[in-house]
Amino acid sequence: MKTIIDGIQVTTEGELPEHELTAYVQRGREKYGRALISVELRPDGEYMDICYHTQKMPFERIRRITGYLVGTLDKWNDGKRAEEKDRVKHGVE
Repeated sequence: MKTIIDGIQVTTEGELPEHELTAYVQRGREKYGRALISVELRPDGEYMDICYHTQKMPFERIRRITGYLVGTLDKWNDGKRAEEKDRVKHGVE
């Protein structure tokens, strides 16, 4: 069953009271804020399997170079850029 609670699509297997659906949406909003898109609820005996779907959030890569954090290299001078280019980069396996 699909329902909209506070602008969030809630999909359930079977019938659940509206106050319970609202509580699950509220929990998702507290945890994920504006990124929450929809909620899937599947009863499993005495438990409830909850799947929160969120929108993808952009992120900026931050590097730790010589003891300080750097977002982008666009403000670096030519010497610092050359130094960064010559560094050994280690991959993640």
